[in-house]
Amino acid sequence: MVVVGTRPEIVKMALLIRALRKNKIPSVFVHCGQHYDYNMSQQFIEELELPEPDYSYKVKASSQGAQTARIITYIERLLKKTLPKLVLVEGDTNGVLATALAAVKLGIHVGHVEAGLRSFDLRMPEEHNRRLTDHVSTYLFAPTKVAENNLKRESVWGKIYVTGNTVIDAVAQHLPIAEKKSRILERIMFKEFALATTHRAENVDNPEVLKNFMEALAEAPIPVVYPMHPSTKKRLKQNRLHSKIRKSK
Repeated sequence: MVVVGTRPEIVKMALLIRALRKNKIPSVFVHCGQHYDYNMSQQFIEELELPEPDYSYKVKASSQGAQTARIITYIERLLKKTLPKLVLVEGDTNGVLATALAAVKLGIHVGHVEAGLRSFDLRMPEEHNRRLTDHVSTYLFAPTKVAENNLKRESVWGKIYVTGNTVIDAVAQHLPIAEKKSRILERIMFKEFALATTHRAENVDNPEVLKNFMEALAEAPIPVVYPMHPSTKKRLKQNRLHSKIRKSK
């Protein structure tokens, strides 16, 4: 079995990786490299006390299509080398779709964890990825009955299993690690604050939408702590919107 992950999928795949190794099921852990920033990939592996990936790759691409194509090329070579019976992917990243396509083209079964989730917003690259992955997967692991119904409504050909939400399992399993290791609250000076994140392409790639988000955060009645995705930082600089954010050190 090949288990392929990216950030934040690694957080949820950690449960499966541990379960496979505990039950001595042969598996290969692959980091496909869609997220190459330390804080977006390697940090998760280290802090969650996971083993190093058996294979790891870094993909730097200027577009969604180029990135997906490069991951397909890398994963195809890897699958020919490892010859797994099943490839397990989780979520809706470009890496998930690329891996599923590479596998199915080689006649390898695909298992999709978090199958059937839908935003019904085709502006989102993630919506394309999750829908296409579901339709090439042999095994679809749906987190909820709603997700299962989405899959049935779309007449997917794979077998559907309702397994529960790996996000909930990840929180339960990783909370003790966070309580022991995390020092993030020591860096926040506020007793009361809101936590916000806006990193999806449809929220940050449009300058007007991003400007509206920044203005809303700046006008919030309480301080807002905003963990920022690298792509959001890039867009803020490009559009000169940094002044909308009150930074704390």
